[in-house]
Amino acid sequence: MTAPAPLVELVRGGLREGVHFGSVVLLDADGTVLRSAGDVRSPMFPRSTVKPAQALAMLRAGLDLPDDADLALGASSHDGEPGHVERALALLRRHGLDEDALRCPPDLPGHGPTREHRLADGIGPSRLAMNCSGKHAAMLATCVQRGWPVESYLDPAHPLQRGVREVISELSGDPIDLTTVDGCGAPLFAISLLGLARVFRGVVTAGGDAGRVADAMRAHPWLVAGTDRDDTALMTAVPGLLSKIGAEGVLALALPDGRAAAVKISDGASRARGPVAVAVLRAFGVRVAGDELDRIAEQPVLGGGEQVGVLRAIAGAVG
Repeated sequence: MTAPAPLVELVRGGLREGVHFGSVVLLDADGTVLRSAGDVRSPMFPRSTVKPAQALAMLRAGLDLPDDADLALGASSHDGEPGHVERALALLRRHGLDEDALRCPPDLPGHGPTREHRLADGIGPSRLAMNCSGKHAAMLATCVQRGWPVESYLDPAHPLQRGVREVISELSGDPIDLTTVDGCGAPLFAISLLGLARVFRGVVTAGGDAGRVADAMRAHPWLVAGTDRDDTALMTAVPGLLSKIGAEGVLALALPDGRAAAVKISDGASRARGPVAVAVLRAFGVRVAGDELDRIAEQPVLGGGEQVGVLRAIAGAVG
């Protein structure tokens, strides 16, 4: 197994205070590996980065969603803002269901102001506010439309989850030998980081239902993530970019021509993920006017309420 590579440095007071290690792989438009660092071939759990593939599996199973905004929500890790929660609830109600049908765990919104308002109003955690409720609502809608059991929709043996497994294996090119349970309760299938990059290349290049998923997410980046979230900023700043983060420092992205990349930060640090994402885009030659990517490229390190350092990608670590 290849050791993880140094990808991100924390510099404070002129000193390199810390380094985040990880793995990254960049694919050319034809799928060949342009560059890799760290272990990109061993199995890993891609977490929420595979939501585009899960949404594709739902469409292939026969899910009919006339509004692509609902499809974007079905591939989201949203922040639990009112627009996210209301759309997820509306999707459930159109299929004769309510919040109680969701099997994701209750949670508070990830969006700070929304969370504070809920708590001030005496409203605690809910399943709809959980960041994966859009995906779960879409999975339930698929089951209702197909006449599949609703109560067991998260069982790995359920026809919906068997279809998800097939799509992920097909797009990644990896056999799936390891399965666990994701934070939201859905089955989570292990693939390689290289396989994850292939998934994203496949979603943006395959056309048909895959292209519809990519188009929906790119057209509705706020529904995919939320206010001030990296996916929202990246897809808004870079026309045609498909971007999806996952827990434990995972990120995958793809450009419209099929160039794709996947990143895993070994220590699971979420704030180290953004600088690598921007470094990957710059390695691909993506240039964005203005400062749209600056907030993500260099994360401020504070001391006494003032910036005293920076978290940034190590020069040459990506390309």
